[in-house]
Amino acid sequence: MKKSFNVNGPLPEFPRDEVRGAIAKGIQQAEEQTNMSQPPVQMKRKSKRKPLLYIASTAAAFSIMIGSAAYVSPTFASTLSQIPIVGSVFSNSGLLGLKQASEQGLTSTIGEKQTINGISVTVDEVLYDESNITVGITIDSEKELSNEYFGAGIDFTINGKNPEASSGSYGEKVLSPTVRTGIATFDVKDNMPDSFEMGLVLEGKGGEKWEFTAPVKKITDIVYVPVNHHQQAEGIQLDVSEISLSPSGVALTYEATEKGTIDNAQVGASFIEFRMTDEHGKEITSHSGGGEGHFNDGQWKFSSNKSFDPISKDVQKLVITPYLMLPSDGGGVQIDSTGIETKIPYDKSALKEVKFQPFTVEIPSQHK
Repeated sequence: MKKSFNVNGPLPEFPRDEVRGAIAKGIQQAEEQTNMSQPPVQMKRKSKRKPLLYIASTAAAFSIMIGSAAYVSPTFASTLSQIPIVGSVFSNSGLLGLKQASEQGLTSTIGEKQTINGISVTVDEVLYDESNITVGITIDSEKELSNEYFGAGIDFTINGKNPEASSGSYGEKVLSPTVRTGIATFDVKDNMPDSFEMGLVLEGKGGEKWEFTAPVKKITDIVYVPVNHHQQAEGIQLDVSEISLSPSGVALTYEATEKGTIDNAQVGASFIEFRMTDEHGKEITSHSGGGEGHFNDGQWKFSSNKSFDPISKDVQKLVITPYLMLPSDGGGVQIDSTGIETKIPYDKSALKEVKFQPFTVEIPSQHK
């Protein structure tokens, strides 16, 4: 059982090696028990990151990472403000998926603390699911900190290396002049391993640099539901391949393609979002997510896993309606193969609303 603690009280020196070893051993034991007991199942505060985070190019193709700085989940913004000082950041976040995952033991509990210049940062726990890696932290300082002392928030590495491309968001709530909590999310890409040594880096305005490492593993309690829905609207080809269901939420996987030019990634297909309701019309809260884009042969192709709250066991159908979420402003940065950056302006007048058709997905019995 997880022990609560007083963040203002003294804490013993953190046994880093022992805890990391215990986490790794626990992951291995859980995997062995799962394999023995059952067959494999087929189963904000606003983001301050750049909306266009990465571009790699070759003579034949051109790719770009798109984050979600233009979108702030109202649920994320409102519930994060209610996080108390004591206890798990996830279980007390008010975000249903994080709360369920934490309470069901699907998160990696870290609890590692580092203090630099009188500022203590504790990594509380980590969740690695189908669509996101989510990290909860607590920050306790001897002196008052400015509102954006930690800039864009946490960066992460995979087995000691920076990911080829990443997008995500960071939100925090100031609980007192010296105490705050934060939640960072990183979008999961297709080429990411199911388990790895994750590094976390947080930098402060005073030149501080907090660095942590911990083993993480993607949760296995996931039901995959093939969708294979295809439709065209206003020159956009939309293909939804599947949704996945887990205690941490629903993830929707899609691709969208549209003709365009290599110097303009801001076509309608890059702004696709989805509204999701159950068979009774109850909306499943969306938490959006970043996306990846590639340009090749006169066409942009965008792909992403969009995140939603988990659904209850009695839900039998999901009605999904695609739409365009056009931001009021934005822009981004292109980075070519030589590292040269080019700013991309945002022109809303060049875009138009697109009406997509809703479609229905039957929920399989193994989720119930």
